[in-house]
Amino acid sequence: MRICRYQHNLTRVYQLTLFVSALIVAVGVMAHGDQHEPDDEPVILAPGYSDLSFAAPAAGTYELPVLSAAGDGEVLTSDGAPLQLGSLLGEKPVLLSFVYTSCDDVNGCPLATYVFSKVAKRIEADPALEDRVRLLSLSFDPGHDTPTVMQNYGRSFRTDETDWRFLTCESEEKLQPILKRYNQTVAREYDENGNALSTYSHILRVYLIDTNRNIRNIYSVSFLHADTIINDLKTILDEPAPAGPLKVATENTSLHGAGDDKAGYEHREYETQSDYLPNRRGARQDLLSLIDPVPLGLPAMPIPPENPLTADKVALGRKIFFDRRLSLNQTISCAMCHVPEQGFAHNELATAVGVEGRTVRRNSPTIYNVGYLRKLFHDARDDRLEHQIWQPLLAANEMANPSVSAVVNKLRSLPDYRGLFEQAFAGESASLSNIGMALASYERTLVSGNSPFDQWHFGANESAVGDEVRKGFKVFTGKGRCSSCHLIDRSHALFTDHQVHNTGIGYQRSMHKTPTEAQRVLLAPGIFIDVDPNAVAESSERPPGDLGYYEITQDPNDRWKYRTPSLRNVDLTAPYMHDGSLGTLATVVEFYNHGGVENEGLDPLIRPLGLTEIEKSNLVAFLKSLTGDSVDRILSDAFAAPVGNSSELSDN
Repeated sequence: MRICRYQHNLTRVYQLTLFVSALIVAVGVMAHGDQHEPDDEPVILAPGYSDLSFAAPAAGTYELPVLSAAGDGEVLTSDGAPLQLGSLLGEKPVLLSFVYTSCDDVNGCPLATYVFSKVAKRIEADPALEDRVRLLSLSFDPGHDTPTVMQNYGRSFRTDETDWRFLTCESEEKLQPILKRYNQTVAREYDENGNALSTYSHILRVYLIDTNRNIRNIYSVSFLHADTIINDLKTILDEPAPAGPLKVATENTSLHGAGDDKAGYEHREYETQSDYLPNRRGARQDLLSLIDPVPLGLPAMPIPPENPLTADKVALGRKIFFDRRLSLNQTISCAMCHVPEQGFAHNELATAVGVEGRTVRRNSPTIYNVGYLRKLFHDARDDRLEHQIWQPLLAANEMANPSVSAVVNKLRSLPDYRGLFEQAFAGESASLSNIGMALASYERTLVSGNSPFDQWHFGANESAVGDEVRKGFKVFTGKGRCSSCHLIDRSHALFTDHQVHNTGIGYQRSMHKTPTEAQRVLLAPGIFIDVDPNAVAESSERPPGDLGYYEITQDPNDRWKYRTPSLRNVDLTAPYMHDGSLGTLATVVEFYNHGGVENEGLDPLIRPLGLTEIEKSNLVAFLKSLTGDSVDRILSDAFAAPVGNSSELSDN
């Protein structure tokens, strides 16, 4: 029975990989006809691109900084022989990919293996690369992917001409240290009854490791492309031998997200950045230092007397925030819509996605400095952090729990929460009120001030910002009229009036009409075709209606009004507006420069501004100066958050 299931899974993956290959070939032919370079195979593009969206720089014309030292660990070859992963590093540049053979996500392991096969063919055909590169595909599913499974999996892709090894581990215990050393997050998925599935949730990352055993690039799905990989390989192969040991770069090493500065990535303890070890009271207490003393540019954090801030509550709230088991099907956590390294927003999605891919009407707002807000959610429907958690927990299109009791009972039954509520709340077990109190306590520590703007404006440090920012501030408070809603006080600035306004964005979405021009439709990542708009309208889900604050008050005058967001850390939190319809700060500035979208309820403060190109550029520079200096500390703590063992699920 096990053999049949194994063969079925491999057959499925092979078929999927072949399908991806065929699809890319077909699209390549459609896009390029029969043209190909002399003495070269036809151009076949890897998934993720219909074509590279940029002109790839020639090999050797750029530098790849050292990001970290590559990790080691005990692995098994496809012949079952044990060896150290480190023994496969150093002789040649290495491309390392973590995969599992039963993955059927086209943007996951099949993509990595497909791109590796393209790279392998390019290596075989290029004398400058032949026999000089090693490919490693290491399974993170040792329970299923035995050496024999990996051997059979590899036979479908590798050739004798390429040094491509297919590896696994003896056990989960052997695997976990390797995953940790590469900051590779992997989580097994579970069904609604808590039974382990054969699938995993993971972020695709491929590592380029040089002969000094240093990681030089980390490829995500968005730029995992044979062209860029080949150029990177040639670049590091042509580097002159270093006079001494390579030093790890500590600047300009942002790898995968807005605000996610990788300074210190070379250290094993990077994910905590200092002493933020999750099980130490002193470490948890450090989070409280984010609000005491109060950061420059911010007022004191308002703390409800009935929910005083304590280290135990903060640690518990952080655990809740990152725990995917608290959604109905145990797949969605708060942090999956409010992604720490993306400004606690979500840079990849205009509007959020709930359990089972269900549509959420609105963009995920940042929760940086959320403790200062008097109105919560885009439509201002709540005003207490202690209460707001229950809206996403119970919403059918978000975390979809059937009731408050279902959440409370689950938290009471999970072994890794045993004693945590009692410790934080004087002996009380999990309840409706203290779940909200714990999460609110954590969110109140996500404070970010002391930005370059604060240091200049409130701290009188003239060198903190440049002339462009100072001129942008003048536009912000003058001709741009921005400070009419995004308020600045004498001693601090929250950049919000805590009110709701109609800018026309909501009206424009509600009045959506079928386009008259052909629409581009996504077939596969980066692969589009033009389709008749009427066909799209007939087969697509209509955008859900959204009347904003009207849905709360039922007052027609409140149609399409939405909460004024704070602008702190705004450079990290694209896309913008309640529906994520504006992708960049420049487009936001242009939207307001045109006076919003005309409608009968348009706020009288919204009108054409007549800004020049230089004024718009300066305004964007000012907005970018609002990123606080505690972002790295908050991210470090987020990466260290304990979320429990998903295998310890109850039957509730």
